[in-house]
Amino acid sequence: MKITYYGHSCFSIETGGKHLLFDPFITPNELAKDINADTIPADYILLSHGHEDHVADAISIAKRTNATVVSNFEIVNWFGRHGIKKGHPMNIGGSWAFDFGKVKYVNAVHSSVLPDGTYGGNPGGFILNIEGKNLYFAGDTALTMDMQLIPKFAKLDLAILPIGDNFTMGVEDAVVAADFIQCNRILGVHYDTFGFIKIDHEAAKKTFSAANKELTLLEIGASLSL
Repeated sequence: MKITYYGHSCFSIETGGKHLLFDPFITPNELAKDINADTIPADYILLSHGHEDHVADAISIAKRTNATVVSNFEIVNWFGRHGIKKGHPMNIGGSWAFDFGKVKYVNAVHSSVLPDGTYGGNPGGFILNIEGKNLYFAGDTALTMDMQLIPKFAKLDLAILPIGDNFTMGVEDAVVAADFIQCNRILGVHYDTFGFIKIDHEAAKKTFSAANKELTLLEIGASLSL
């Protein structure tokens, strides 16, 4: 399984010949200027919530690839009204077995509105069981006690957590979140893109290391294997 980071909270998972793309915000992101969104493959596009910095390229990529959009009921319906023919609506606590693996949509503490001001439903995160591995993408969220439920559903091999602070958890809260979800291998996202969320990379890694956890911060366009 290959995970590629495209900046901000956007990444892809390549597994079993399928390409899963999460929260595509590429074209407006100056830090991702070397990434061409028009060349990224997608069989599924999973959206944690409706904010523009998570859905900016979703319509164009979905139309080009004929990908299935997976998100909450409100967001999937909104994409349907914008010409996206394939969608799979979910809501908090629900799960579904797709052809690539199982997905459970879980709570996130944040807000959600679509780029035109339409209500975006409840923000969420995803627990994925793929190729016998369990991953958790938290989406945009504060630290929440609900994270303590996640180990009851899955023993995680990797967690993808926001660490930029101001709009989401910061580094210190993300360390507590890693304890709650019982996962010591963390991929950080949602940092550096804007002035409000710039972080000290080495200090962040040291904070996680001091808690006996590993924080990975990928360069945009770089990948890791799981």
